[in-house]
Amino acid sequence: MLITIENVLSRDEVRQFRTYLEAAAWEDGASSGGSLARTVKRNEQVDDSAEVAIKLGNHILRTLANHPLFVSAALPRKIYPPRFNRYATDGGYGLHVDSAIMHVPNSAVSVRTDLAATLFLSEPDEYDGGELEIEGQFGGQAIKLAAGDMVLYPASSLHRVAPVTRGARVASFFWVESLVADAAARATLFDLDQAIQQLTPLLAADDARLLKLTSVYHNLVRRWATT
Repeated sequence: MLITIENVLSRDEVRQFRTYLEAAAWEDGASSGGSLARTVKRNEQVDDSAEVAIKLGNHILRTLANHPLFVSAALPRKIYPPRFNRYATDGGYGLHVDSAIMHVPNSAVSVRTDLAATLFLSEPDEYDGGELEIEGQFGGQAIKLAAGDMVLYPASSLHRVAPVTRGARVASFFWVESLVADAAARATLFDLDQAIQQLTPLLAADDARLLKLTSVYHNLVRRWATT
């Protein structure tokens, strides 16, 4: 299941993020890739422990904690702290798959990577190339979103960042461990929750049909969730 979430950050927030990141210290991103991935990774990243990375990452986490579409789609249990990367001219990331388990630096926390997220911080007209290309059951999809928009997709997917041929692509990225590990079950819950949200304004709060659907949703969460 691939979901685009628009306006995670406002234009003003994006502008503030970009100001902070332009003054940040960027380093070779290959050092954070796995043994295979680092051979096809050509980008820059802000050190995870840098004050600016922590500050901006926490802002993203606070925003997403109150975002109904993200919560509905991800049912998050744990989130790997957001990272920040930049692909300048000739930068790219070849086809790869994310590690199944991510260990949060300087902690005892591990995150099973059920979902991956990319939050775009550059406008599409600022750079050429740089599409996030995701292989799925029905073929590949190329994602290039407006600044402030985010894509959420299965971390198990083969994916790559196409080479940037002009400008620079700046983004935040992170992984989510869901309360519901099974992707098919999570997709079913998402569809059911979205239907309930669409019906809620149309029906009385005590409408038996709405109550029944809500009951089914929560009972399925109880059946499938791990805590």
